[in-house]
Amino acid sequence: MKICIPTMGDRGLDESVSEHFGRAPTFTVVDMGTKEVKVIPNTGEHFGGVGHAPEIISEADVEVMLCSGLGPRAISMFEQFGIEVYVGASGTVREAVRDFQAGMLHEATDADACKEHRH
Repeated sequence: MKICIPTMGDRGLDESVSEHFGRAPTFTVVDMGTKEVKVIPNTGEHFGGVGHAPEIISEADVEVMLCSGLGPRAISMFEQFGIEVYVGASGTVREAVRDFQAGMLHEATDADACKEHRH
């Protein structure tokens, strides 16, 4: 299973989780089977590129997204790509993965969507 976390940079498992999903500078992908860690730059529209973060993430064959929070449009896009989204992630990538494995994060619903992103 591949898990993705929005992050602030390229320090792998030790990188901080970004609190703002769409504006995260990077996305860190952890392959739980091989333990491989890959950092993907956010080249989406928030950074002057094209497309949306869920599209970029889906190209990495991610199955689960862990984040602090995100807007309803992103939740809907992830659903369309068949990617499960869990909210409540914080700290480092390592801590977010640990919390997910311990069942401490919960699956995102529209009710969890960031209030400032309701448009």
